[in-house]
Amino acid sequence: MAGFLFTATILIREVYSFHLVSIKNNLLTKRKKMKKVFSVLLVTVIALSASAQKTYVQGGLNLANITKTNNGETEKNNMLPTFNVGLMHQFSLSNYAGIETGLLFTGKGSKAETYFAGGNDYVKTKFNPLYLEMPVNFVLKIPVDKSSGFFVHAGPYAAVGVAGKSRSDSKVGVITSSSSKNIKFSNDDPLTTEQEDAGYDKLKRFDFGLNFGGGFEFQHVILKANYGLGLTKINSTQSDNNANDKNKYRTVSFSVGIPIGK
Repeated sequence: MAGFLFTATILIREVYSFHLVSIKNNLLTKRKKMKKVFSVLLVTVIALSASAQKTYVQGGLNLANITKTNNGETEKNNMLPTFNVGLMHQFSLSNYAGIETGLLFTGKGSKAETYFAGGNDYVKTKFNPLYLEMPVNFVLKIPVDKSSGFFVHAGPYAAVGVAGKSRSDSKVGVITSSSSKNIKFSNDDPLTTEQEDAGYDKLKRFDFGLNFGGGFEFQHVILKANYGLGLTKINSTQSDNNANDKNKYRTVSFSVGIPIGK
């Protein structure tokens, strides 16, 4: 009987605790939900790195752009040089295949320059949001020898906006002006179909897309190129990503990786 009462007490306590947790979860704000999503991504990367077969620091150049037309075309003159840096991990499935993931701090966006009055006057704008991005790529390897070879990769990515600035410079006659402001992200919950906290001066905080690329891997250095195909409309007021391919990120990256550890 004493054992039964002890067990019942434990069950009641657990049920009560469960309801308390449920109530607290229902009271979480959208901002806290997004912090949880990012925390899960970060913990996942840390957990994977503990068993990674190769870990390397990556850094390089991004040539960022945003689609201008419904069929996904961009303007070459709008390409914005920015950067990518982070920690990546490789997991070998065989001598010819593997999985690669990690966490990157990466810049996206675009720029625009308009000249008039014979090129003496201008309006220049630069739009440079910064994201924490987690790619998950399947890698196909083509060995050249025991320590080097070619590779190609493809897979999805998820990114969360954390910072960034937009800047505008103009000159009309002898009058020049410039302004700069921080980029704002909406706190929309991506796990719901509702559109929350939208604004014309805000971006969606979350971006999703696909990566395609390849490169060459030596024993002590990795050279890689990547094309990031954004699938999410970046404006917080636009919810139908399948309507067309306008206002989506397109980012070309050239990076160098330096293996660390063993």
